[in-house]
Amino acid sequence: MRQFLRQNSLGLVFGLLFLIVLVGQAFAGHADFNQQQLTEGLPPVSLGRYLTSASFGVDVLENWQSEYLQFFLYIWFTVWLLQKGSPESKELDKPGRETEREQKIGAFADADSPKWARARGLRLWLFSNSLGLVMGLIFVLSWAGQSIAGRAAFNEEQLGNLADPVSWTDYLASPDFWNRTLQNWQSELLAVASMAILAIYLRQRGSSQSKPVGAAHTATGIEG
Repeated sequence: MRQFLRQNSLGLVFGLLFLIVLVGQAFAGHADFNQQQLTEGLPPVSLGRYLTSASFGVDVLENWQSEYLQFFLYIWFTVWLLQKGSPESKELDKPGRETEREQKIGAFADADSPKWARARGLRLWLFSNSLGLVMGLIFVLSWAGQSIAGRAAFNEEQLGNLADPVSWTDYLASPDFWNRTLQNWQSELLAVASMAILAIYLRQRGSSQSKPVGAAHTATGIEG
């Protein structure tokens, strides 16, 4: 068990932090929602009712979709795009998809390479792009979920204000949907750009996201 925890500590810790923060968001969001209910002269709702509400759903999903968009773009862009001096970039002479030998696929697969690394055709293509495809799929699904939950929450406000509800397609073109979407996108893109550039000049000793402390600022594609 101790060895399992040590070898999987990064995923386990982030998974635990995710659950703690999600629970915290649920309680904080519930309190905020009920505060708004009381301000508007409406009765408060139970925690269970809030957790199944469109308000909670859209708050969660609008953040998920932006995070997975960040990963999706980063995975695909770093195939071709480079940043001199950044550990977040590949080496400057290795843009593109690289050779089969470098990728250890087909005849160049190692003894312990995944089975699909030895495949050909569609199976090899799917496995070769599986990380980006899955991240992209999660982004699309969570963005679609945000649009559905967002429309429901928006229509609840519309009805509360004695206004007509809107259709899903009308909501997709609404300022509310794009405000929720773009405020998350801009923060994620800024974070990625900041990491790629700041890691050129700054260090974190022992971190896989940083160059070795003594590495030159121009050293590219190496990690500590």
